[in-house]
This record gives sequence, structure tokens and C-alpha cells, in this order.
Amino acid sequence: METSVLTGARPRRRSPDPALVLASLLRIAVFGAIMAAVLFVSAGRTDWPMAWLYIALFSASSLLSSLILMLEVPELAAERGGAKSDVRAWDKLIAPLAIVYVPMMMWLVAGVDARHGWTGPLATGLQLGTLAIAVPAILLANWAMKSNPFFSLFFRIQRERGHHVVTSGPYRYVRHPGYAGGLAFNLVSPLMLGSLWALIPAAAVAGLIVLRTALEDGALRAELDGYVDYTRRVRYRLLPGIW
Repeated sequence: METSVLTGARPRRRSPDPALVLASLLRIAVFGAIMAAVLFVSAGRTDWPMAWLYIALFSASSLLSSLILMLEVPELAAERGGAKSDVRAWDKLIAPLAIVYVPMMMWLVAGVDARHGWTGPLATGLQLGTLAIAVPAILLANWAMKSNPFFSLFFRIQRERGHHVVTSGPYRYVRHPGYAGGLAFNLVSPLMLGSLWALIPAAAVAGLIVLRTALEDGALRAELDGYVDYTRRVRYRLLPGIW
């Protein structure tokens, strides 16, 4: 879940809980191992430089995200171990699909494509050129997370934490910059991995992100004080001038 927040003074930064740090590192390591297993087992080989680069980039992004949460909002970092009871029913379905299961299908298709050569060789310059989109997309998503102390893995109105609306950081430009960054990274991932066929599951992930954005935006309009006024100032959800 990604919402916007009012600019204001934050509480003094606390040192991360060692148990939370260990849990976060373990979660990143396990997810990275799963990603590597899906890619390399489906490809039938490990001599795949772009896959190694993709895993390293994804892991670095996850590490940065965890570091931001642990330093800025440790209670949200702790939530990543499991969903709260007030998470919306629709997000309990959409979030795992968009974050884990459908991306796994993308990695699987990319690996099988690499094994059988369905796409054929893509220019190395094109594959490396995706970094010009992927890296800014990662930075945008993490900027949104750093700017927003209510940036949760699942959508819920965090009333126990005084949830309110904000306009700082990238939220000055679009209402859901974290999703915008995730969408951009997802769409260039198949090209980074050299698979045009993987664009099919990537398109499904994109559809889930757009659906999640629409549902979340509607809930925020209905339930979060000040959000309707915010939408009048910041008109677009994901892409300025389009939507």
C-alpha cells in the first residue's frame, strides 16, 4: 500500500532492532534465492550475466527499502512479516499476486525463453539500456517510501498511527509514485532478461498494479480526510498527463 502524507517533523530516528534487521536480511536472502532458483533452473544454466545483474539490482533495491523502513518507520518494517487484520480483502489477493506470484511467472517464462531461444538474441546495448529506466524507477519507489511514513506492504488506513494526507517528495507530482516506480521497473524487466515472451506476465503485473492503484485511490477518497482536496491539486495517479 502506498499513500501520501503531510510534511511535518518526524520523531527522532531510532537504532534498528537487531532482530528486525536479521529478519529483513533473511527475507531478502530467501526471496533472492527463490528468484535465482526460478531463473536459473528454468534456463538450465547459470552463465546468464543479465540474470545475475537483475538479481543484484532487485536485491539492492530490497535492501535499500528495508533500510529506509528500519530507520524511518520500524513498525512498518515489522509488519512485513505478516498482514494486519484490517488489511482490505481485495489487497490480500492482489498484493501477493502483483509482488510475488505473477512476477515469478515472468522469471519462469524468461528462463524457459533463455533455454530454448524463443526470442533470439537481443542487442546487449538494449538490455543494458533498460538500466536507464530500471534504476530511476527503483530510486523513485524508494524516494516515495522515504517520504511517506504510511508506506505499507498492504493497504489499510493506519488510524492507530494518525494516518493523514501528505504532499511531500514525489507526491507533489503523482499520487502513487511508489506504484509508478514499480510499474516502470516491471515493464523493463523482460527486456533486461532478454525475453519478449516474458512481457506477457509483465503486462499482467502491470494490470494488477493499475487495478490496485485504482482501488486504493478510491478507498482513500472515501475514507482519508483531506485526500479529495489533495486529488484536486495533484490530478494524476501514476503518470503525469495520462492517468
